[in-house]
Amino acid sequence: MRVQVGLRGSVTHTVGLMDTAVALGSGDVPVLGTPKVVALAEAATVAALAGALDRGQTSVGTRIALDHLAATPVGRPVTAEAVLSDVDGRRLRFTVTVRDATISVAAGEVYRVLVDRARFLDRSSAA
Repeated sequence: MRVQVGLRGSVTHTVGLMDTAVALGSGDVPVLGTPKVVALAEAATVAALAGALDRGQTSVGTRIALDHLAATPVGRPVTAEAVLSDVDGRRLRFTVTVRDATISVAAGEVYRVLVDRARFLDRSSAA
């Protein structure tokens, strides 16, 4: 395993109509919805771990603390970046930011836990 503090990942996405608060049911304005901001932040954490996990290992999200700071209109690209800021055994804490070309759109932390993929899936199907 090569999971260590400082790993970085990012994803860039152009806001589309299906990403708006209206489309996602989280509000009634046609701007980037908070559920999509959360999904982008999580995708950045997954990107940070790409290539760093042992065979058969994956990570699952456990907690998100995110401030959605600014509205982003349809058509504007945003980039979510995650930096692994703490490793405590299997527990990972990422600092995340989402920005457009000029401003910070969101900031916070995403927590993930490393798990054995097969065991996790077995347990989840037994529930």
